[in-house]
Amino acid sequence: MRWPLARLLPEHSHIDFVRLSPFAAILSVLAVIGSIASFATLGLNLGIDFKGGTVLEAVTPGPAPFAQYRAALEHMGLRDAGAQGFGSPNDALLKFQPLAGSDPTAAVNDIKAKLTQQFPGVQFRSTEVVGPKVSGELFRSGFMALGIAMVLMLAYIGFRFGLQQGLGAILAILHDVLLTIGLLSAMQVEFSMTSIAALLTVIGYSMNEKVITFDRLRENLRKYRRTPLAEVINLSENERLSRTIITGATALLALAGMLFLAGPALFPLAFTMVFGILIGTYSSIYVALPVLLIWGVKRGEDEAPARAGKAQPSRP
Repeated sequence: MRWPLARLLPEHSHIDFVRLSPFAAILSVLAVIGSIASFATLGLNLGIDFKGGTVLEAVTPGPAPFAQYRAALEHMGLRDAGAQGFGSPNDALLKFQPLAGSDPTAAVNDIKAKLTQQFPGVQFRSTEVVGPKVSGELFRSGFMALGIAMVLMLAYIGFRFGLQQGLGAILAILHDVLLTIGLLSAMQVEFSMTSIAALLTVIGYSMNEKVITFDRLRENLRKYRRTPLAEVINLSENERLSRTIITGATALLALAGMLFLAGPALFPLAFTMVFGILIGTYSSIYVALPVLLIWGVKRGEDEAPARAGKAQPSRP
């Protein structure tokens, strides 16, 4: 069963993607410079996971009122207030930054008393204080995970397709991560361990796009060994265009509800993933493939009969 809106997409397209590559390169360079400048000047709006703070484990007689918890903590003037579920529906983790200059123990006891008065029956199982040292280690570990993921992706693409494609893929993924972090910095969206998870998801989605891109390109390079590389790239991208649109649109529709309706707790996750999907699709065409145009790519010599002349699009 095909996607109902697929019939609106053209069966064959003839977009000259390569002709737009120089303009896309300029845009990408400016975007990367802007992202680095934003990160250097504004930095990231680090959450409690990376800055440290207080975490209360609360249990209510009924389902935990997360929105009311957040509103109550913010009304007390606490910074970085948040509430999230774990375990059963009655459990909640309350996170916040204590008021500056206050005694931590007295401040937490006062907050517990106010919450108990506002939410009758609430009980607190544990209280944890995340110090700067622990949060700093989490920050370094999170970015180390991103680095390891990118190295493993490079090894996989290099092994499956070759060094040229591996370099194109890793540059494209680095481009995606830099632009995503730059946007989070510019908009001061809270950056937490959830954001690290979103970035890892973005890397995975972006790599999946690169694998599909290179796989279609390799197939056409075997068919059209005497056709200029730029024409084969245009052919390959036009053949997979409808698939790219359908896959990207489906993912974005799934995230749209979370982005607009899930509230502030999940907004950083959804926002990061939405932007990552868009930029990952763009970089597959205008970062990964132009590297092959500059460096060149080996073509199979014995996999299939060579075809001369202009490459013609086939069904996606």
